[in-house]
Amino acid sequence: MARILITSGPTRQYLDPVRYLTNGSSGRMGVALTQACLELRHQVVVVSGPVEVEYPPAAEVVSVVSTDEMLAACCRIFPDCDGVIGAAAPCDYRPVRVENNKIAKTGEPLQLHLVETSDVVATLGAQKKHQWLVGFALETEDHRFRAIVKLERKSCDLIVLNEPTAMNSDENRVEVLAPEGKVGETISGSKRLVAQGILKVIQKRLVECDRS
Repeated sequence: MARILITSGPTRQYLDPVRYLTNGSSGRMGVALTQACLELRHQVVVVSGPVEVEYPPAAEVVSVVSTDEMLAACCRIFPDCDGVIGAAAPCDYRPVRVENNKIAKTGEPLQLHLVETSDVVATLGAQKKHQWLVGFALETEDHRFRAIVKLERKSCDLIVLNEPTAMNSDENRVEVLAPEGKVGETISGSKRLVAQGILKVIQKRLVECDRS
């Protein structure tokens, strides 16, 4: 049995008290992955951004809002885990300045000055010791090439490549890519079935290898 950290859902970067930047993640894949881990009798800690879905009650859930909050929670939990599945879609940019009051409409264009947020999975990849790390990549072009670049840059042991059509959908189609660039598995169907397929690959390549 492993203790697995799963990141799930989007994060929000507020522009003012009511408006924010985010990604179109529902958290459904995170729910399915959590259930698949629990079915294999693993312990699960979910660090989740704001979602409307409910996680299985057997999992420990840590709720966060911003990308920095997600990173801080993961860094706190990570040392006591055997592996990480980074299924969240953290917001990649934040405003340089967050306004204290609601930004009023003026009839003129609004310029936003944004900077990149911290990379949660890459940070954990740089910190890992005995742990394994599985990342997710959602690409709109040069899919496999960009996914492999992310795998290497973030020190992932596997990366799951999926498509934009997966967002807010009950269905998904993924490719599980190994460090050598080979497609370890292609899985499609409901997110529950896809999650079970991903966990089979993780179990065989990472969990059982770690025990041997």
